[in-house]
Amino acid sequence: MRIRTRIALVSTLLTVSSCSSELRGAQLVDHPFPGITSITRTENTPRNVSIHVIEIDLSGAGIGVKLTPPGGTLETVRQTTLDFLKQEHAQVAINVHFFLPFPSKSPDAMLVGFAASNGTVYSAFEAAAQSYAIMANAPAINIDPSNHAAIVHNDSRFADGKHLLEKVTVGNALAGSAQVITNGVKTIPTYSPAGLLTPGGPRNYSSTNSWYDAIQARTAIGLSRESKTLFLFTVDRAGESLGMKVGEVSDLLIRDYGVYNALNLDGGGSTTLAMESPVTHIGQMVNVSSDNPKGRAVGSNLAVFAVKEAAPR
Repeated sequence: MRIRTRIALVSTLLTVSSCSSELRGAQLVDHPFPGITSITRTENTPRNVSIHVIEIDLSGAGIGVKLTPPGGTLETVRQTTLDFLKQEHAQVAINVHFFLPFPSKSPDAMLVGFAASNGTVYSAFEAAAQSYAIMANAPAINIDPSNHAAIVHNDSRFADGKHLLEKVTVGNALAGSAQVITNGVKTIPTYSPAGLLTPGGPRNYSSTNSWYDAIQARTAIGLSRESKTLFLFTVDRAGESLGMKVGEVSDLLIRDYGVYNALNLDGGGSTTLAMESPVTHIGQMVNVSSDNPKGRAVGSNLAVFAVKEAAPR
């Protein structure tokens, strides 16, 4: 990382934080709110990237989450992640589901995969239209009202796709394209004859040209081994950041953060991370969107709430 860029980055992040920060090489670790750790890092191998990781202690006092609620004529009303953060008065927010129709001028969206907001299930497990990228009945993460988190799966005994195989209380739940870390092991979907993904799509994806190997902006969500820490991850493909393959994201999360289970979420121009300033309490973009400066209006977002500490006098 260039020294000038690094100094500017550190200066900016230290300015918006009233808490102690720790700089280690090309990584800045900050604690903007109780129970929330924000990590900003740059790498130059295998290419230049800007990465953001949010670690959330689900057992922390005052920690809560909320997925975009149902609305509109389909399942949700599209909204930028930053607008959702501000609307909910949350401290952190990240984009989540793949959604349809896209592109579209309509504000209404249908989510791809299981979704629940505050206990209301409104999107089912399903066979995805983009079967070259999104696995049928892709697993979800459920965070119950007591902040117990778990990977959950479709109960095929029910035709509606809205029942879970696991005996858990549905709280806020979300799905992505696939589970890309399973019990501490990288699990990237493959194409037929394995039968997990169907070759084709707009770029003729196949086992030698995987959608998961495209270098893009990426969003992921994961859990620690004991499911007590929730991880939010973004990597940009904008400015000097060149993006990552999904397998590279999985490797990094396992190696550097001990992530035990993780889902790949909607990426590309949808990748957005927003956070409230602990000093001004104004919401702001954390990453740089490859869609537009305010971020793309997406089908769903996840908000994270934490206790606001009073600014020092």
